[in-house]
Amino acid sequence: MGKNKLIKFSEMEGYPHVFQYPYDKLRDGGFELKGAWSETFFENHNPIVLELGCGKGEYTVGLARAFPEKNFIGIDIKGARMWTGARESFKAGMTNVAFLRTNIELITSFFAPGEISEIWLTFPDPQMKKSSKRLSSARFMELYRQILVPRGLIHLKTDSRFLYSYTLEMAKANRLNVLSQTEDLYRSTQADGLLSIRTFYEQQWIDRGLSIKYLSFVCEERRQYVEPQVDIEWDIYRSYGRGKRNAPPPHFSNISLPNANDL
Repeated sequence: MGKNKLIKFSEMEGYPHVFQYPYDKLRDGGFELKGAWSETFFENHNPIVLELGCGKGEYTVGLARAFPEKNFIGIDIKGARMWTGARESFKAGMTNVAFLRTNIELITSFFAPGEISEIWLTFPDPQMKKSSKRLSSARFMELYRQILVPRGLIHLKTDSRFLYSYTLEMAKANRLNVLSQTEDLYRSTQADGLLSIRTFYEQQWIDRGLSIKYLSFVCEERRQYVEPQVDIEWDIYRSYGRGKRNAPPPHFSNISLPNANDL
């Protein structure tokens, strides 16, 4: 591990709003704030919103500034990136923001049923080869449902046409209510204050001429979430921080994007 990363990890250890919980630490002692974030940490009963895969934490901090009546927690396993948002919010004295360094797969170990109001998925890796790793897959929906309030909201912002199409198909397969959708956010009428916050990598994609997709839907109770049985064309461009994406296998074909009215 580089010296710079070690310095950042050490600095975050001194931030009272940053919690670093690898699996071993969680296994040995559990997490003391589970079910008590409002009373013990935020000291209010405002809605709690999560950003999963928060990266540098720009969106977490941006949302917290825009909505002081809500509490925001950014979650990521890469602490060196998270340091940027953690440091900024600490120096600004923000009291409605926190960061949690852990694997997203362990999310139910940190939050109690009904403790979370909304979830943001901001530019996650599309994981085109393995559906179970996609943050909008049936597997993760099952986890989100366990911690969200009834009819809690999920937001997705992505540069990936593949992930956008897949998530719409997942919503259709599970009869979830899609509230908003657009294939080109900044050319639509939907880019209000909530959606216009731009992350470091988002701006790079925009500068490359890529459109930003957005959708929001209700995470409703289901006996079991199912995967959509469709083939979706893979993305073929190189995306920052994800390596080169290969062309889709021959058996993959284009699909028509579903309209929200059909979901």
